[in-house]
Amino acid sequence: MGKNAKAGIQNGKILSFVPTGEYYFKKGIKAYHRRDFYKAKKYLDRALQLEPGEPMIACQLAIVSTELGEFENSNRLLHLILEDLDQELVECHYFLANNYAHLGYFKDAFHHAQLYLQMDPNGDFADDAEELLELLMLESEELEEEYYGQDDLITMQEQARELLESGYFSKAIELLKEVIKEYPEYWSAYNNLALAYFYLGKPEKAEDILNQVLELNPGNLHALCNKTVFAHYQGRHKYVSEMLEPLKKVQPMISEQQFKLGTTFALVGEYDLAYFWLKKLYKKNFEADAPFYYWLSYAAYYTGRENFAKNIWKLLLELNPEKEGQEPWNAKEVAANGFEDLTGSIFQKLESDFVEERLFALFLTTVSDNKEEIITSNQLFQNQKFTQLEKEYISLIRSGKQSVTADAQAVAELFYENYQPIGAVESGLYLMWFSVFVEGFKANIRLSNKRAWAGAVEYVWHRLRSEKVSQQELASRYGISAATIGKYVKIVNELLD
Repeated sequence: MGKNAKAGIQNGKILSFVPTGEYYFKKGIKAYHRRDFYKAKKYLDRALQLEPGEPMIACQLAIVSTELGEFENSNRLLHLILEDLDQELVECHYFLANNYAHLGYFKDAFHHAQLYLQMDPNGDFADDAEELLELLMLESEELEEEYYGQDDLITMQEQARELLESGYFSKAIELLKEVIKEYPEYWSAYNNLALAYFYLGKPEKAEDILNQVLELNPGNLHALCNKTVFAHYQGRHKYVSEMLEPLKKVQPMISEQQFKLGTTFALVGEYDLAYFWLKKLYKKNFEADAPFYYWLSYAAYYTGRENFAKNIWKLLLELNPEKEGQEPWNAKEVAANGFEDLTGSIFQKLESDFVEERLFALFLTTVSDNKEEIITSNQLFQNQKFTQLEKEYISLIRSGKQSVTADAQAVAELFYENYQPIGAVESGLYLMWFSVFVEGFKANIRLSNKRAWAGAVEYVWHRLRSEKVSQQELASRYGISAATIGKYVKIVNELLD
């Protein structure tokens, strides 16, 4: 080596090469144009790692993911762009519409295709979006007879939901079994059937149904969420923690699944996660119903967002005025004082569509400090929902006029000796009693042994809540024999069925 060459080496500079996000992005684009999608994804993944806030990189990666058939990953990226990176990148709505159409979620596909055309009617994909909308409408017509338009299925599902909400669990079970027999892959019916069995005090049966769903449809989010909620109500805290770990990692794209996940987190007290999912839906203009606003308000309140919680509660009351008095900021007051001290809550229950809740409200009136105010109110006189039972109960309260409602009052008073103040949990016992009373009245059953009725209903109530209590323990509490309790438990179960 010559002298000059050596000098050149000594004076030269070694330049380090540090690839940027742009470098890998360009390589990813070249691979994409060669239709080498696996290599394109590799380069674009690296580009996004280096520049995680760049929407164009995320968008191109989403397009490549679609080409590879990874629709859910593509949707995750597209939602990330619209919600966090660049909401003006409206093409993402068209790409989402395509992905949802491939996944079979035609309602979501229709929604995003329409959004794209509204936001950019002359955009590069306008013609394609219009063509997609036409195809979706044709597809929905073909599916009308199969799922979406099956009037019988929709009617039965709605009836089952109403039966569940009103406490007629056995009737709901009967109807849901019919749905499953006719539509054996309609997983929603299975999940509702599990709920009905759980509410009826048969948690083992409910668990078996959910396990069946997960065996036939692995990863069914509703089944996983229901298992978590059931365990929460049973006090199986360790199992709840185990179930929550995988749920925390789930990133559902479908609005309905996000809602289920958010409400599940709220039910088990994971309010930060509940707020994350429900607020995400709120920002997307989710088609909200009363339960959505209810849980969003609770999640907001318990994460320190009180003003937002109160604004959301106002929206809830527009849809469901009966929720007045159940605000999260009143929860402590209810726990301390009980429903009997909340006149607004009593008036709300008097307007309920369910007779057992109206009877419960009348009992609350008898133990309320505001009894005279309630019993003389115009709201009571003008209530068009009252049946003969409520009218007789009011006569009993006002003048002591004896009727069958005096027996119902006597049993409720036995409960009140042990359960006061009456909070949200305790109210379930009273509501169960008045449900039994109404069914017994219809069946013309006499309520002569009031302590037996009280002991039997309380036993069934504890079993429903998966709380360990023996018939002997309740027999001692109410001064009767365990054999008598057992006899009346059978009658109570028959009436609830």
